[in-house]
Amino acid sequence: MTGPGDRDDRDAGGWQEPPHLGRDGSGDPDDAPDQPNIADRRREPRGEGSAWTPPGWDLPSAERDVPAVERDASPEPTEQPEKAAEPPRPLPGARPERARGGGEGVLSEFQQTFAYQGDLVGAQGWALQHGWTISDGTAPEDAPLRDLVSSAPVRLSKDHRPAGVMRGRADSLDMVAFDVLYASGRHVVPEYAVTAVPLLTPVPYFRLAPARFWKHGVGGLLAVETGDAAFDARWVLFTAEDGPAVRALAADGAVRAMLLGTDDGDEFWAAAGHVAAIRPDGHRPALIEHHARLLTAVSRALSGGH
Repeated sequence: MTGPGDRDDRDAGGWQEPPHLGRDGSGDPDDAPDQPNIADRRREPRGEGSAWTPPGWDLPSAERDVPAVERDASPEPTEQPEKAAEPPRPLPGARPERARGGGEGVLSEFQQTFAYQGDLVGAQGWALQHGWTISDGTAPEDAPLRDLVSSAPVRLSKDHRPAGVMRGRADSLDMVAFDVLYASGRHVVPEYAVTAVPLLTPVPYFRLAPARFWKHGVGGLLAVETGDAAFDARWVLFTAEDGPAVRALAADGAVRAMLLGTDDGDEFWAAAGHVAAIRPDGHRPALIEHHARLLTAVSRALSGGH
């Protein structure tokens, strides 16, 4: 019978810790590293190496079995740097505009688009071939044209002015043709083409316009009927004073026939010592000749056939 203080003989008899309580039973259990208990495992799980997988579960590698392609020994082409876009070139005849910062600069693309370049369709070339003279609208003889423009039957402003003035003779009559420009700041746009014939005798202010056109500033004017139903349905005649010249114009069959043969795109009026035709367009040779034919008939009707 043994007591608590008796010596344990099992140490002397070579007794060892059972394997399931030790590591491998080959060493002192005290030498084995302590494993964390359940509370410690929640904070730091025990590393147990790779997990067990059933046979055949492992998938093959993701690399495709593609034969290797021999690379060309020639060096790869190097990318060429893109050339910077060239600035837009100024149009022929355009004057360089002074840059805001001081020095001379070229017109921007927007300014080139809307800048007035004059004879783009050969009107001035046609005029020179026919012996006409050309001015820029600022010559002393061009001063009456500003009064003619201000009295035109279309809505204009103080920023509109004549430009590209061409003078010559057509059908034995002196004529002047020009563009009406809208000039405000840097914007210069041709909006109307005007052709006019100087009058030898005074004629009261009148307007002859297509009936489909919007009538601007006709307050106080008298409407004059020609008696031709087909003509009066397409054209209207207004005058500030009912007189023989206007009556002769209304009664002229040649004028009515010519106007009925057009596209109803022109307006006529008399002011500032001229009878003129205007169209919302820029001047070109065909338009000058078109206006010349019509104005010849109108001016002859106003002067009684002379």
